[in-house]
Amino acid sequence: MTKKQIQVFFERLREQRPHPKTELNYTSPFELLVAVTLSAQATDVSVNKATDKLFPVANTPEAIYALGVDGLKQYIKTIGLYNAKAKNVIKACKILIEKHNSVVPDNRADLEALPGVGRKTANVVLNTAFGQPTMAVDTHIFRVSNRTGLAIGKNVLEVEHRLVKVIPKEFMIDSHHWLILHGRYTCIARKPKCYECVVADVCQWPDRFEFGAAKSIPVKMIEDKI
Repeated sequence: MTKKQIQVFFERLREQRPHPKTELNYTSPFELLVAVTLSAQATDVSVNKATDKLFPVANTPEAIYALGVDGLKQYIKTIGLYNAKAKNVIKACKILIEKHNSVVPDNRADLEALPGVGRKTANVVLNTAFGQPTMAVDTHIFRVSNRTGLAIGKNVLEVEHRLVKVIPKEFMIDSHHWLILHGRYTCIARKPKCYECVVADVCQWPDRFEFGAAKSIPVKMIEDKI
């Protein structure tokens, strides 16, 4: 995509969802950290079902640490990889209590030092909890970025760096959520809903017309509108 096409792309996504947000349920940075940690290779719906029972009982590092691994497992056993996740969350709680006064750090180094917290999880917390202009690339964002021509890369790190470089500053804070939601509900993997896509006319995917996208507006016309 050209710079002007990218501008149109995010203007359309903003018009569609003026106030995007994560679909994980949380009320504090710590709850978000736990929820995102649990969401690896699991759906937001499954995580919410578990945390909706867990958080009313324990939603601080001290409270969850007091549950212990076995106690925590009882709340999250419906989530994939729950054994490993329970161990990581308990270890992370211990570190938060001992090194950070039970406060979730607002920097990448300290977040990624927590068990079970990788770059993607750290990016989500930094962006969603602390409003930092980070980009957490999951499978949805990786697919949308490559398919549309927004940011092409062979791996998630390449796509992340490309997105941070090309996304205009005015869209950066919310772009993570716009791209995830677009990939989750419109630009889906097997049968993308190009027939109802609000950015189909700037999308660069050659196969979009086979999935019902209307004939593209000439690039010159798009640029003339900006």
